Amino acid sequence: MLKLQCATGDRMDIHDNARLTPRGRAWLVRLIESGQTPAAAARAVGVCPRTARKWLARCRALGPDGLADRSSRPHRLYRPTPQPIVERIIALRRERMTGKQIAVTVGVAPATVSRILKRNGLSRLASIEPPQPIRRYERATPGEIIHFDIKKLGRFEKTGHRITGRKSGHRRSDGAGYEFAHVAIDDHSRVARIDILPDERKESAITALRRTVAYFKNLGVTVDRIMTDNGSCYRAKPFANACRQLGIRHIMTRPYTPQTNGKAERFIQTALREWAYATAFETSEQRRCALPSWLHRYNWHRPHASLASKTPISRLGLSEDNLLRLHT
Repeated sequence: MLKLQCATGDRMDIHDNARLTPRGRAWLVRLIESGQTPAAAARAVGVCPRTARKWLARCRALGPDGLADRSSRPHRLYRPTPQPIVERIIALRRERMTGKQIAVTVGVAPATVSRILKRNGLSRLASIEPPQPIRRYERATPGEIIHFDIKKLGRFEKTGHRITGRKSGHRRSDGAGYEFAHVAIDDHSRVARIDILPDERKESAITALRRTVAYFKNLGVTVDRIMTDNGSCYRAKPFANACRQLGIRHIMTRPYTPQTNGKAERFIQTALREWAYATAFETSEQRRCALPSWLHRYNWHRPHASLASKTPISRLGLSEDNLLRLHT
């Protein structure tokens, strides 16, 4: 008796009107091998006797693998495009000519040009030239630019589905509200800090700004400029007044260009992965209490990839042995 071995996780595109799938073909072959004629087995399955004999022959020749679908592509093209023409099409494409222009120049059908370009990965103009290298910048001294951003975090009273993996059957924290992580990171040293505040309004943004300036002053760093996005709290007049009082120049990113403030965006990803979502906190208050120790480890002990595996605090001339500022 034939047994068709197939993985339940395999994905196969079956035509909506297909009479037989590989499993049905195996059943058809089993009916014939049990003693029924191909015609009787074909009637039971709903196909013609010729189809039944075809699958029986394939199974006997190739085993269960012979019952799988085959590509309809011919084994050999009747009139393949000569290689010199293929090479010319590729050369013209590298001169940034369109498919129709190439077809007229070479004297072949546009569909032929399209197939050749697709086969060689040249369908898009962006594939002709290598991508532009990512331009990275870094300020020369600490405090020259501090990047600010805000991340909205949900409060919770029980470990959520992000940690447990259960999206049903457990008590939710509906109505618990939100809290906002006001993030600041130095462009040169990558020394960072986070303030957990109840909202993202101008008052909270000013509070985060003043605390950040005081924090860096305690480390011997004077903040010259800050960079933020165009959020309403940063465009408010009280925030601008606070910057003037502190002697800080405020720079805002261009609209729809978050990569300009990429260091803050990247730090938020790291904080979420290594702090906010790294532990199965029972409540959001536990998550808040774990933040200072994680920030200390990030600034003083954690190697940073963009700093040649050195700690951010090392760029301020300090080290983890500096006990006066170790727990600042």
